[in-house]
Amino acid sequence: MPTTHFSGTLIIGAGPSGLMAADILSKAGVAVRIYEAMPTPGRKFLMAGRGGLNITHSEALDAFVQRYGDHSSLLKPLLNRFGPNDIINWMDELEQPSFIGSSGRVFPKVMKAAPLLRAWLTRLNQQGVELLTRHRWVDWDDQGGFHIESPEGPQIITADQIILATGGGSWKKLGSDGQWVNLLQRQGIQINPLVASNCGFTCEWSNVLRKQHAGTPIKGAVLKSQHSEKKGDLILTHYGLEGGLIYAFSAEIRHALSLNQSAKLTLDLMPDIELAQLIKRIEKPRGRNSFSNHLRKAGIASVKAALVRESYPEIVNDDPFAWAEALKNCPITLTGMRPIDEAISTAGGVPFSELNNDFRLKKKPTVFCAGEMIDWDAPTGGYLLTACFSIGVHIAEAIISSNSEKSKMHSSKT
Repeated sequence: MPTTHFSGTLIIGAGPSGLMAADILSKAGVAVRIYEAMPTPGRKFLMAGRGGLNITHSEALDAFVQRYGDHSSLLKPLLNRFGPNDIINWMDELEQPSFIGSSGRVFPKVMKAAPLLRAWLTRLNQQGVELLTRHRWVDWDDQGGFHIESPEGPQIITADQIILATGGGSWKKLGSDGQWVNLLQRQGIQINPLVASNCGFTCEWSNVLRKQHAGTPIKGAVLKSQHSEKKGDLILTHYGLEGGLIYAFSAEIRHALSLNQSAKLTLDLMPDIELAQLIKRIEKPRGRNSFSNHLRKAGIASVKAALVRESYPEIVNDDPFAWAEALKNCPITLTGMRPIDEAISTAGGVPFSELNNDFRLKKKPTVFCAGEMIDWDAPTGGYLLTACFSIGVHIAEAIISSNSEKSKMHSSKT
């Protein structure tokens, strides 16, 4: 099969990192072609915005950077270059204004991802980006070319630069299937195992709790671990807990589960009320009300009372102090994680040790890695998307700089 060379940058994967790299490169006059395995681009991006696209977060940048945990120092320069404010400005350029929600999260004013993606793809087309769907990278050839399966048949292609932006390993039906792992490993590139992140966690609930409260939100709680605490919302499910609040603890919980086969956290179910005030609420006379109704009238949701009974089965109804203490310190034991294909994102992938500072593979000098296929991790809340955008910008600007240096060298020789 003959090999075709593309004089420009070939991007494999039309997700946030790949599209952002294409945007920056094409604006600078670099020829860009994108191969996307799925029938349409940005499928996971669209799914993420189905209930409202949380694209970034408005908190101070120093605090924002710390959300990336062990990889904060590596990602900080990239986020300083292209961070939350830059994303807001970029959206404005696409005539997709944003707003900041009560939680500090940033959304498009239209809330959905589709209008933003349409405007973005229109601009990329106007800048000359060639987007080919149903083109899947399936292998390397002996000379390092990329074997692509396409509607026109198989082809081998090389390019001046190639950006791999193929996503992580969750949501296979949307294209993030992790099939690239074996392809890179066969080239001697180390890959850290893909693991679920931003996923649900299992608890050994009683049948009564499952039957009465599965699917019920737990609003305004504070979740505490050994190392941190955070306020937010959860959903009690038939298998355990899910939701943004517990996703923020994914890395810590995952580590605890690997060591101890369980992870112990504490919920403050009434964080906006001091213990003494809560005792006073509960000890008010309840008259003919059942104790459950008495708690409800005191502002304690039934799901929160049910969690207390689950954790403290011997608790006595008419003990205001015990109930207040239990509501402020409700222990939760997590026993496992949901499957990777249910996860919003994955950790693991290409370690930074396999990459140069410009995210170029050390063992493949013309190949870059972008986005979620790299081994970094972040909670939901706009942090995942922001880093993906930032990495795309970083790689694109590195390529532009390299091309400029090569052009100067060529000019000096001639």
